[in-house]
Amino acid sequence: MQILVTGVTGQLGHDVVRHGVERNLNVTGVGSNELDITNEKKVNEYINQLKPDAIIHCAAYTAVDKAEDDRDACWNVNVEGTRNLAKAAKNVDAKFIYISTDYVFDGEGSSPFKEQDTPNPIGYYGLTKYKAEEIVKQELDRFFIVRISWVFGINGNNFIKTMLRLAETKSELNIVGDQYGSPTYTFDLSKLLIDMIQSDKYGIYHASNEGFCNWVDFAKEIFIQNQNEVEINLVTTEEYPTRAVRPKNSRMSKSKLIDSGFRTLPKWQDAIKRYLEELNQEVK
Repeated sequence: MQILVTGVTGQLGHDVVRHGVERNLNVTGVGSNELDITNEKKVNEYINQLKPDAIIHCAAYTAVDKAEDDRDACWNVNVEGTRNLAKAAKNVDAKFIYISTDYVFDGEGSSPFKEQDTPNPIGYYGLTKYKAEEIVKQELDRFFIVRISWVFGINGNNFIKTMLRLAETKSELNIVGDQYGSPTYTFDLSKLLIDMIQSDKYGIYHASNEGFCNWVDFAKEIFIQNQNEVEINLVTTEEYPTRAVRPKNSRMSKSKLIDSGFRTLPKWQDAIKRYLEELNQEVK
């Protein structure tokens, strides 16, 4: 099976390629330097030459705050780039996994969002990801849309790395405590995506590590496991304004994952433990 993975220089794309290779699959990873997904002609040429059996589309514009002002760039990558890849996938009859986000929802309420709930993004980044979901559904029959949240991986910046860096110089931190969701370790998610692309259980899925927490819980667990002594002050979303509005409720139901027979990801606390071990190994 020939699998093309976009966004190989990012957190998720890096691990998907790594796991695909470990499973002796024929995996090709590309970054923006090798393939400009916003260029329809270049995408068609590349896909027609490679003729992949499947595409796992991890590449995205993910600078949530910057997206509010840099709208053209965000739209071109997330919407037009996905459109170009989806159409090219259709031409070579390739399966397609599109990586989406909790930001397609408005964050209202406290119940986990179900896969079939109607998206209602409150920021521009979320809007572009939702528009791309719609394009994938329109263009393709053999597709998976996988919504993820609070991502961390070895190959890139993330909340855990930020907390560890701040802990080196700070003994006290203000952390938002009224936004709830689930962390997603790319090491765990990549295994699921490789399983998924080898199946024909198409549809929309939610995938993150098991369990819910807020950012304060997340930070406390990081510091406990890494043995950092940092005092955390809980602040509200309103007390910590950002350019883009964050959804307060990013809890997502995994019912489709379970019903389709896929294994859910390990608990988020366990994911942090293994991630810190991976970070420490890399330092050595």
